[in-house]
Amino acid sequence: MTDVLDPQSSSPGIGTADAPGILLYSRLRTSPYFWKSRAHGVAMYSVYNHTYHPRHYGDPIAEYHALLNAVTLWDVGVERQLEISGPAAFDFTNYLVPRDLTTCPVGKCKYVFMTAPDGGIINDPVLLRLEDNRFWLSLADSDARLWAMGLAHAGGWDVTIREVDVAPVQIQGPLAKPVLTDLFGDGVLDIPYYGMRSYTVDGMDVVVSRTGYTGEIGYEIYLHDATRNAGALWDRVWEAGRPHGMRTIGPCHIRRIEGGMLAYGCDITLDTNPLEVGYDYRWMVDLDQEADFVGKQALTRIKAEGVTRQLAGVEIDGARLGSFNDGSMIEPFPVEHGGAAVGRVTSACYSPRLERNIGLAMLPVDLAGLGTELDVRLPGGVRRAVVVPKPFVDPSKETPKG
Repeated sequence: MTDVLDPQSSSPGIGTADAPGILLYSRLRTSPYFWKSRAHGVAMYSVYNHTYHPRHYGDPIAEYHALLNAVTLWDVGVERQLEISGPAAFDFTNYLVPRDLTTCPVGKCKYVFMTAPDGGIINDPVLLRLEDNRFWLSLADSDARLWAMGLAHAGGWDVTIREVDVAPVQIQGPLAKPVLTDLFGDGVLDIPYYGMRSYTVDGMDVVVSRTGYTGEIGYEIYLHDATRNAGALWDRVWEAGRPHGMRTIGPCHIRRIEGGMLAYGCDITLDTNPLEVGYDYRWMVDLDQEADFVGKQALTRIKAEGVTRQLAGVEIDGARLGSFNDGSMIEPFPVEHGGAAVGRVTSACYSPRLERNIGLAMLPVDLAGLGTELDVRLPGGVRRAVVVPKPFVDPSKETPKG
């Protein structure tokens, strides 16, 4: 315990715990894999979609190396599956996101944004198209279900919106392919990047997609009837993975920052729009498509006027930062230029392979150019930083497609 000043008085407070715990109790939800993943020694949880989420198992750096060199298993049952079905499901889902879903045939996945009327980002799920008029949205950490339900009700859309009893696990790393082959046979290797296919394993129905949150080779297994079958699937995957050195880990934020991948609630929020965060590609925000979508008018205006800020990559001098998911970055780091506050570092970590501190920073456009020097105010003092290209590793994203 460390003595501190009570912010409500000038007298010493009772002290601050360096690493306060999180209460496990019935008000928060558990993933269908909660007890299985916990048995592997979860050292830290956070809360994601009102659900306990394993963040790491004691050594985030070792987990990073396991991801780069072998194969890893993640409990991502927190990614609640929002199913949209019914006669108007395609039209409604196409209205919900700014990506043109006429380019998404049945059996494909897409990374999408859900945008607000002002263009702000409500969620950034992976969308799976199971049938012509049935979709799953594998949700990031926000109450997107309530938004979709309200939008459908207000618009009188003939759709059914519900959370289904489906929960994914991720198998990520260079040895993911042999693990999946042991589980499903050689045919699983024919699934293209962002493709998917249905299987049955040990009597359990699953959907396997070639997706993940790493920038490495990876798959996600979406389990039907997850409440009943989660334990059996977890054990089956672990059995297949052990000969390949499988390790259970939490989301590897070092790797996702290296890959320039965004975290909802950190790099993107309702107060940011796709054009600011570098996802204004025509395929991600299609302003030319014939169909309308929520936020189209606002994003068209923003595109014409130009954004005033941009998410940029930065390198930060000084001692090593943490791994981001170890509790070392509680709040964004303020960014200063010429003594004035100008932006914030939204995600940062030390990259063992690059041997430097890297991060993502929201900056004014005129300060987001490569080579711009900045000051970053960390809890321990001010450090120098410079704007650099992002992604920091594999900018063409060839690795996950391999």
